Amino acid sequence: MEENKVVNRKRVIPLIPLRGLSVFPYMVMHFDVGRDKSINALEQAMVNNSLIFLTSQKEAKVDMPSTEDFYHVGTVCKIKQMLKLPGDAIRVLVEGINRGRITEILKEDPYFEVEIEELIYDTEKEKDIETEAMMRLVLEAFEEYVKVGNKVSPDVVITVSEIDEPGRLADVIASYIQLKPEDKQKILEAFNPYERLETLYIILKEEIEVLEIEEKIYQRVRKQINKLQKEYYLKEQLKAIQKELGEEDGIEAEVEEYKKKINKIKMPKEVKEKALKEADRLLRLSPASAETGVIRNYLEWIIELPWDKKTKDRIDIKKSREILDEDHYGLKDVKERILEYLAIRQLAKNMKGPILCLVGPPGVGKTSIAKSIAKSLNRKFVRMSLGGVRDEAEIRGHRRTYVGAIPGRIISSMRKVGSKNPVFLFDEIDKLSSDFRGDPASALLEVLDPEQNSTFTDHYLEVPFDLSKVMFITTANTTSTIPRPLLDRMEVIRISGYTEEEKVQIAIKYLLPKQMKEHGLKKENIVISENTIRDIINKYTREAGVRNLERNIANICRKVAKKIVEDNVKTVRINSSNLHKYLGIAKFRYEKVADEHQVGIATGLAWTAFGGETLSIEVNCMNGTGKLQLTGQLGDVMKESAMAGISYIRSKVSELGIEDDFYKEKDIHIHVPEGAIPKDGPSAGITMATAVISALSNIPVRSDVAMTGEITLRGRVLPVGGIKEKVLAAHRAGIKKVLLPWDNKKDMEEIPDKVKRRLEFVLVKNMDEVLENALVKKDDGDED
Repeated sequence: MEENKVVNRKRVIPLIPLRGLSVFPYMVMHFDVGRDKSINALEQAMVNNSLIFLTSQKEAKVDMPSTEDFYHVGTVCKIKQMLKLPGDAIRVLVEGINRGRITEILKEDPYFEVEIEELIYDTEKEKDIETEAMMRLVLEAFEEYVKVGNKVSPDVVITVSEIDEPGRLADVIASYIQLKPEDKQKILEAFNPYERLETLYIILKEEIEVLEIEEKIYQRVRKQINKLQKEYYLKEQLKAIQKELGEEDGIEAEVEEYKKKINKIKMPKEVKEKALKEADRLLRLSPASAETGVIRNYLEWIIELPWDKKTKDRIDIKKSREILDEDHYGLKDVKERILEYLAIRQLAKNMKGPILCLVGPPGVGKTSIAKSIAKSLNRKFVRMSLGGVRDEAEIRGHRRTYVGAIPGRIISSMRKVGSKNPVFLFDEIDKLSSDFRGDPASALLEVLDPEQNSTFTDHYLEVPFDLSKVMFITTANTTSTIPRPLLDRMEVIRISGYTEEEKVQIAIKYLLPKQMKEHGLKKENIVISENTIRDIINKYTREAGVRNLERNIANICRKVAKKIVEDNVKTVRINSSNLHKYLGIAKFRYEKVADEHQVGIATGLAWTAFGGETLSIEVNCMNGTGKLQLTGQLGDVMKESAMAGISYIRSKVSELGIEDDFYKEKDIHIHVPEGAIPKDGPSAGITMATAVISALSNIPVRSDVAMTGEITLRGRVLPVGGIKEKVLAAHRAGIKKVLLPWDNKKDMEEIPDKVKRRLEFVLVKNMDEVLENALVKKDDGDED
């Protein structure tokens, strides 16, 4: 754009530097003057046509400015009015006429006097299309500024829009908007009207953007303040209502107490947030609401759980061994496993707790072993019986939406024991059941998995609880009824039945002193010999454990206590000759199996959940049509074993000296006595085959021989389980020779040395070897 300007003659005029103010042409404003130099400049201006040159100080703090402290571009103004104020100050009303630039500073005292140059543009020639467009943009920006800022009256926009001169338009708008001194100076120094408009437009756009951001921040803060005010108002209302109801100190004090306890406990962040949220809910609820009781109960559970409480482990293997030996006789494998665990804990501090499963018949001390483990570790002990548990909620708890909901028994036990690292016993895990209420065994999968139980979530709590520090121990009579996925998570330690010698030692060291103490007897009150205890074991009990043995000892102690009180005696002696007076007639006689050899009767060995047992199998052969009859509550496996044995015999008739057509002409009846007791398993295959061969060949079976093993169609003997329990049963029954499958050779290591010395063991691979050892040999040749 071509510039059309007129340079006026230079003026010599007094100058006043203003602090924090800028004056534009066409602008009317007032300001106060107090500095001596400024007052002198005003007096001089009144002499020279009332004209004064006003410019802005660069720094408003400077009290006595020099020529370097103010801008050299300012506005020539006409003084309209002067008013003297108290304290020698003067209020001046001025009107801006035209901008000017200082060309020379003539003097500084007693006032500033300067020579200025004024640039006045021709108003008719300065306006072109480009300038017109810029004027429209500036007006639009100013309208937006007024709308966003709410600091200028909307009427000003109408007034400003009527101005045709571009330079004047820029100056008037600049006088209305709030700008930084630097921005105002930029507009003032733009002598060219187009440049002035462009500068103003850029500054306006920046200001609009800043104002929009300010508005957003203001609205956000206002919303937050309104929310806080609303909450405060509602809380005050609630206080007033509670005061009217006479409960002003109730819920608030209670909630504060809850929060204090929650913040004091070291618990996971998510648990703390959940608990505090529930506490706040309690504050908002009506005291009469049913949910307040639910929330109180929930908060009490959260607070009383052992989130950060645990006992310090006793890492002393020697002391732990003494405790285990003191409480239990034998059980070498279990004790060694516990001592191994302690040794690892000493080396690896953060090892996850193992899941031990003690499997054995009743009465062998599985539960008491768990108590001894807790004692040796210096941990608290908690027991939970799983026998007959059908409801999954017993493990995981009920959801709080149900009336009367409570946590599961695991969380309840953890609260009761008050420690996050107890020894936790799940008793009778093989007796778990399931029905329409869920499958507790599946719920236990998470609990008994060291990789998952650190975040065990009870349905009632709805927050994870760390069970990884707990040492879980389970007990079972058999693993056959434990679901495979659950069994896979546990380390099975088998506890077999006790030998006679072990029972004697347990009775002398543990059972007798315990029962004497419970019955108020002193050591001198009762005298009972070791042989008498052996008689009790052999003639009055028939078990793998020692539970019945303890009952019989308790029975003797009761009768002794009665005799001492009635007959006024100090000492009662119990021996083999008078034992029947205290326990009655002997119930068992194991030696009866060794009386005589019989045809068609073989002694087998079986394993049950109650330990090992001897199994007498009887066979009768009668003239008939080849029928096979099986009685004695036999299961499918035993029936199949009998059929396999018959097939084997038919294939070997010539070698066994049996008639070829026995399967057509003879009816065979296989019977296992005690028919009311169900029996199943693969252990009796060779026993039934031996009994059938004996019956068909009329060769007796040795009565002092017992056997176990499964038979194949070709006569091979397959390995079976429960060898130790079966051998102990044979030993109790007075058997002299035991036939075991060859592949069970490794299991003989578990058999106690005392039992090994009293029995003869024969490892067999096929039925020929079984018959060689089981049948009574004839003088004219052996039939194997």
